[in-house]
Amino acid sequence: MTPTLAIQLLLMIAIFYFLMIRPQQQRVKKEKAFEAGLKTGDKVITKSGIHGKIAELSEGTVVVETMAGKIKMERSAISLELTAKQTEKK
Repeated sequence: MTPTLAIQLLLMIAIFYFLMIRPQQQRVKKEKAFEAGLKTGDKVITKSGIHGKIAELSEGTVVVETMAGKIKMERSAISLELTAKQTEKK
């Protein structure tokens, strides 16, 4: 293997890492921090578009109280927390 080919290969791997792998790792880290920061009483929107308020939290699940009743779902199903966004606007 020639030195220029090795350098090109290493450069290609580095570019692939910084453009593909690292951003995905940062996104996963942000999602986990978001899920860990949820608390009872937060107004949320689920990934399926359901609006509600968190009634109960457990290890991996959350109970969301909607106008139709209570729904138990995974923490990862929460996409947006509205309580902080509403206080920022005021």
